Amino acid sequence: MTNQDLIESLSAADAVRFGEFELSHGGTSEYYVDKYLFETDPDCLEAIAEAFADRLDEDDKLGGVALGGVPLAAATSVAASVPYVIARKQRKDYGTANLVEGRLEEGEEVVVVEDIVTTGTSLVDAVEALRDAGATVERALVVVDREEGGRENVEEAGVEMESLVTASELLESR
Repeated sequence: MTNQDLIESLSAADAVRFGEFELSHGGTSEYYVDKYLFETDPDCLEAIAEAFADRLDEDDKLGGVALGGVPLAAATSVAASVPYVIARKQRKDYGTANLVEGRLEEGEEVVVVEDIVTTGTSLVDAVEALRDAGATVERALVVVDREEGGRENVEEAGVEMESLVTASELLESR
């Protein structure tokens, strides 16, 4: 799948909007990528899962960042026939109180999947939770890199980040 194919899939899911938007980190943007629209659209989710699956080795395990990375990890898990775990942002006060849910063995290599990276904070937090649980994390796959410093922050944490689409590509496609 080419970047243009994915951009068309995101557009078909009506997940890319242009205007004035406030972002979760407090900044504003002239465009918005609605992860809930592309993650709940079966065609778009399938396209993303296949693109991620093409970038995996058969020995990889996935780590989905709660909340947005979980449907991506689940769909990619099925497409690539590899298992996944879920990395929470915070420990729950009930149940197992784990930061990482699912089966994870000490030293296991995990490729983290995430929807959108702006500052990279959520992704880095998930990497730290996975590493604290015993995983080896050196790679991350993301749908959209907003190119606002997230890649640098993720790479500073020792993780190679690969995005399917960048903000520049989205804006060029307008």
